[in-house]
Amino acid sequence: MASSLTKDAAGNSGPQKTFFGHPRGLATLFLTEMWERFSYYGMRALLPLYLVAPGGLGLDVPTATAITSLYMALVYLLALPGGWFGDRYWGPRKTVAIAAGVVMAGHLSLALPGTVMFYFGLLLVALGSGLLKANISTMVGHLYDGPNDPRRDGGFTVFYMGINIGAFVAPLVIGTVGQNVGWHWGFALAAIGMGLGLLQFLAFGRDLSPRSSEVPKPLTAAERTVVLRKGLIWLLIAAVFYGVVGFSGSFTLSWVTIPLIALGLIIPVAVLARMKRDKELTGAEQSKLTAYLWFFAAAAIFWMIYDQGATTLALFADGKVDNQVLGWEFPVSWFQSVNPILVMALAPVFAWIWLYLNRKGKEPSTIAKFAGGLMLVGISFFVFLLPLTDSSGGTLVSPWWLVVIYFFQTTAELMLSPVGLSVTTKMAPAKYASQMMGVWFLAVTAGDSVTGLLSEAGADLNRTGVVALEAVLAFLAGVAIFMYRRKVKALMGEIR
Repeated sequence: MASSLTKDAAGNSGPQKTFFGHPRGLATLFLTEMWERFSYYGMRALLPLYLVAPGGLGLDVPTATAITSLYMALVYLLALPGGWFGDRYWGPRKTVAIAAGVVMAGHLSLALPGTVMFYFGLLLVALGSGLLKANISTMVGHLYDGPNDPRRDGGFTVFYMGINIGAFVAPLVIGTVGQNVGWHWGFALAAIGMGLGLLQFLAFGRDLSPRSSEVPKPLTAAERTVVLRKGLIWLLIAAVFYGVVGFSGSFTLSWVTIPLIALGLIIPVAVLARMKRDKELTGAEQSKLTAYLWFFAAAAIFWMIYDQGATTLALFADGKVDNQVLGWEFPVSWFQSVNPILVMALAPVFAWIWLYLNRKGKEPSTIAKFAGGLMLVGISFFVFLLPLTDSSGGTLVSPWWLVVIYFFQTTAELMLSPVGLSVTTKMAPAKYASQMMGVWFLAVTAGDSVTGLLSEAGADLNRTGVVALEAVLAFLAGVAIFMYRRKVKALMGEIR
């Protein structure tokens, strides 16, 4: 845990221990998030490979893609109830501690033999990741003296580095162990990583803000009764439904995956529709919400393609990419480390470019950045068509093709994702200010759910026709947004 002795930024007398000039609690949250991302991205790197491997579950590619897409969709979908638990029931700090324990238990379940334990563990990891993701960023904000604290943006930048360090190291470590030693050993290693994160979170909890232990808006007794009753009703409905399906002898995995994937599309639409029908919103807020629908749809298309870096591209690499360098063969899971290292290398460059263009009065608008991100992610799949065609005759293609594809996707991410987070907070109606970040994550859920449904329908996402169609869709969506930028800007009001 790196720290430095500096004077406290709030002006307290005497030297205070800080973490690179930030509150000491940032180190605790940095390491917790780093280890959680280590477990998540390690799992993401191994999951599709394990699902198709003869020594794994031996599933076909469309089914493996559907399951992996569902897993990623659930992580972001569960961020909504995760935020609710933090706000109404446990408080952020307790929720994060419980979530880390759930993630660790999930990976331990994955490390045990048996198909039932595998799917149970997968569900636990998704649930824990969703609970943690929604609350740990809130705790970072609690470390600072309000939104105008000059250290705040820098603190989130340091925190973001923890995410990418975990994401970079995980495939190299967990991927190597999982592919070369044993799949279940890889899953166990992810559990150890999350365990380390939980231990230091508990050990150094004294450095966190007292606000993180508070429940901002606790449930009343009446509300608890309503929540419990509704939860039990839905649980009973699910138990009866799956009991009937099970006893009829027609149960297959699709009876679970398809309804859950469908929820990944239904819930985002329902949430946005509920906001649009809200009569309490002012005309200006309704206008901004209409503009936000453009951004949301664009983000869903973007994530549909971007997250295939862990499914379609990963499965393409497994058997069709030459993963040897000077006669040494490296695990194909290592390709999942390309994106995070590119993010760490390119993020400062993009930050400098936007500042430079801003000083010149030429910085692109939010809508232009979104359009550019969509076009670039579309171009990444146009590039994908080249190695996909070359490999059709059984030829192993150069690994540099994947590096180029990930490069285009990373530049697209840096144009769209940070801007999307910013515009979400700026355009949120006052009534839904605390919920809108969860709505932004639902765009990821929607995109991954589309991929899952396509796979469940039997579409082979590694076929040139499907890849070309997705590339054209993303590129044309970017062009359409750019063409209608004046209309969207008018809807956005004073937001730019």
